[in-house]
Amino acid sequence: MERRTRMYRGALGLLLAGGVLLTGCSGEGAGGRSSTADRRGAPAPAPAATGGAAENGAKDGAKEADGLRESAPPDYLSTFALDVDTASYGYARRTLTDGRLPEPQTVRPEEFVNSFRQGYRRPKGNGFTVSVDGARAGAEGGDWSLVRVGLATRAAPSGAERPPAALTFVVDISGSMASSDRLGLVKTSLGILTDELRDDDSVSLVTFSDEAETVLPMTRLRDHRGKIHEAVDSMEATDSTNVEAGVRRGYEEAVDGHREGANNRVVLLSDALANTEETDADAILERIGSARREYGITLFGVGVGSDYGDALMERLTDKGDGHTTYIADEEQARKVFVDQLPAHLELTARDAKAQVAFDRKTVEKFRLIGYEDRKVADEDFRDDRVDGGEIGPGHTVTALYAVRLRDGASGHVATATVRWLDPKSRAAHEETGSVGTGAIEGRLWGGRSTRLQVTAVAAYFADTLRGGGLPGTPGLGELASRAQTLATATEDESVAKLATAIGRADRLKGGHEDTGTGTGEGEMD
Repeated sequence: MERRTRMYRGALGLLLAGGVLLTGCSGEGAGGRSSTADRRGAPAPAPAATGGAAENGAKDGAKEADGLRESAPPDYLSTFALDVDTASYGYARRTLTDGRLPEPQTVRPEEFVNSFRQGYRRPKGNGFTVSVDGARAGAEGGDWSLVRVGLATRAAPSGAERPPAALTFVVDISGSMASSDRLGLVKTSLGILTDELRDDDSVSLVTFSDEAETVLPMTRLRDHRGKIHEAVDSMEATDSTNVEAGVRRGYEEAVDGHREGANNRVVLLSDALANTEETDADAILERIGSARREYGITLFGVGVGSDYGDALMERLTDKGDGHTTYIADEEQARKVFVDQLPAHLELTARDAKAQVAFDRKTVEKFRLIGYEDRKVADEDFRDDRVDGGEIGPGHTVTALYAVRLRDGASGHVATATVRWLDPKSRAAHEETGSVGTGAIEGRLWGGRSTRLQVTAVAAYFADTLRGGGLPGTPGLGELASRAQTLATATEDESVAKLATAIGRADRLKGGHEDTGTGTGEGEMD
């Protein structure tokens, strides 16, 4: 399905007509949760902020010119499709290790944030938990706060509990892949996975350069691991990069080898430097659209290489109802193919979207950090024809907002709602959580939540790399120091690696970015 990214600045009347008003709670954590199943029908916004919206909307947000309304009230809704990609952060780390700053257009803050554990409470069954918290950004941030919206699915099943997998690997063997950290790493990765998969799982192997070839049709692991290893080892780099041919052949093989009751997935491993035939992601996926729609086959992208076509891979997996990640070495390969891939095989939710309704009585302005490529029109939140994100068990999704409260504000700040479709029945479900000023008044740095601080460091780091100006952003040197302190407090090696990456960026950048405060009210661009 096509994802709509239209920005919406609708009139306040539509908010009140479509939303169900909920009163949020203050306190130390998420409150006011509710779950609603099967709420199909006319599209409507999520629960709107309460208290004075109708009375204050025209006065606060509209100007009069010759007696006519000049502009609509400020928008106090934020709507986006869920995303669990992490490739942007992995590629940034690789680029910094090579002694280069990543290109700003390859930096997506949500993928930095979602690369770290959050510790959210998980539901016992299918669906999501919604956690909302935050903290004052500190002296550097003035009167700004960070508000964290956390969504979590149930834990991933053990290897013995999950349904069987039918995986079609589509491997780029073009000339640009001819190095140990590209095709060599791909072969190592597939070798690791072949040893980890269960006997009742199946794999097929497609390679592509200027043309695509089926190296191995869909084959049960059972007594054929040696045969699969031989097929993987036989791959050699040659010629140009025809991604279209590879993806098309991969989906053909996935359809031919489709297994009812199994998790059917195409896994694309490439540096995504397409240079032959069709190179546009939308056009490539349009040609295999029926396989995606009729068989529910999703696409998992694994990026490699110091020169990497980030935009193409991200778009392919986004449009292919899947996810993308990036690997630079064998350690990361083991993490992806042993620890993470099982969580990508099964789906907990299809077309998952989130909408956060800020209360205009307490919130002056706000900004969602990242998710620019995942924005959804506010009125499309409950339109289940509009594409969202595909989420598996064991996933967490975090959205971080910079929020400026009104002077003396007290009470409800925001209500977050997640909506998703059951992968099998397509029934719609929702879950909500709220936060009040009491839960975001504590200090960020040195506060109780080390995981919130890690989230803040990752978001500030990403925003600095892409030249943003979030209020309260510390310099890179300070961020590196805070990350190192947090690595010790959490005993988390991934946080220590974050500190190393920030330190490298600081040395390469040779300066600190100015921070901005923004103007006006409502959602900030």
